[in-house]
Amino acid sequence: MNLIKFNQQPRFTNLFDHVLFNDALANDYHANYCRKPATNIVENEDNFELSLAVPGLEKDDIKIDLEDNLLTISAEKEEKTENVNFSRKEFAYHSFSRVFTLPKTVEADKIKADYKNGILNIIIPKIEEAKLKKAIQIS
Repeated sequence: MNLIKFNQQPRFTNLFDHVLFNDALANDYHANYCRKPATNIVENEDNFELSLAVPGLEKDDIKIDLEDNLLTISAEKEEKTENVNFSRKEFAYHSFSRVFTLPKTVEADKIKADYKNGILNIIIPKIEEAKLKKAIQIS
């Protein structure tokens, strides 16, 4: 029979020490939340709808460009923390850039964007020929 040593240290560390002094928590935050924004793309009969989750940004922080059927959405937020002595800092402001290739069946000059409650919505209308659907009869 083998004896197994019993470890006298507690299985759970002190939560207070973990939150205040453990950099792993900050590293987890940056790994999970400092990346490209989550995007939903919906195709309707009349248009495409892009929705990007970009909380914490202002409308002026976001830039949308269209060149050669490439829709580029980018943002950059500068943090102003002059003369502040943080004991812990978890707010992170970052920049991102997402590029979407648009099909040739969209009306680029009629693209509209709206930013509300941390969600950027972009409506990309289709040209009339793309809206037409034709049923093919099977012979």
